Amino acid sequence: MTARLDAIGIIVADMTRALAFYRRLGLDVPAEADDEGHAEAVLPGGLRLMWDTEASVAGFDPDWTPPTGGPRSSLAFLCADASEVDRLFADLTANGGTGQREPWDASWGQRYATVHDPDGNAIDLFAPLGDAA
Repeated sequence: MTARLDAIGIIVADMTRALAFYRRLGLDVPAEADDEGHAEAVLPGGLRLMWDTEASVAGFDPDWTPPTGGPRSSLAFLCADASEVDRLFADLTANGGTGQREPWDASWGQRYATVHDPDGNAIDLFAPLGDAA
């Protein structure tokens, strides 16, 4: 068997806070997951996005410590259009996210913005501009 990417994991300090943020991006995560140390959402195409609390990770890796120095990766969400980039940026920053880069029209033909989730992970929002759509 050839290995294939099956899941992306995110470590969070507060599961309830993190899942509330990602639900605003349209991810379907059951409400009962808020009280668990591990949660998952199946994305279109079958890829899974998983969240584990810091406590749960420390439970199986006692030497683990939270990373420092900023995000090491980002998740990019395609939006329907430029106005959705603006709307999501405003919604996420009003509800637990931190604006890293306000929406702008990028030279490569996309409306683009970056928000950090409640744990500092980068979330990119983008949509094609004008004729690029």
